[in-house]
Amino acid sequence: MLAVLRHQDPQPGESRTVRFEGRDYGSQVSIFLVDADPGRGVALHVHPYSETWVVKKGEAEFTVGGEKTRALPGDIIVAAPDVPHRFENVGAGRLELVCIHPNETFIQEFL
Repeated sequence: MLAVLRHQDPQPGESRTVRFEGRDYGSQVSIFLVDADPGRGVALHVHPYSETWVVKKGEAEFTVGGEKTRALPGDIIVAAPDVPHRFENVGAGRLELVCIHPNETFIQEFL
């Protein structure tokens, strides 16, 4: 089986982040392709599975549990299951991340 989700430019005012939920395409993995302006990010939340991020462009600050780290293009960050985490674009330009959820659906609880 082959499934393709084609890139589409967002309409004005829409988020540039792409949401891919694996179950809709026969996949056991879900991802967000984040494209965030400076100062933007996601609020503190948890998942019952690990989350892995790949920084493609920009600079992000990640908070995972009680730890903080900055990440640059090419860096890979992992948060363990059930550990509160968040990220924010702390750079001067746009932040591009791949957020990998090893589950066919997103299970996310904001704190």
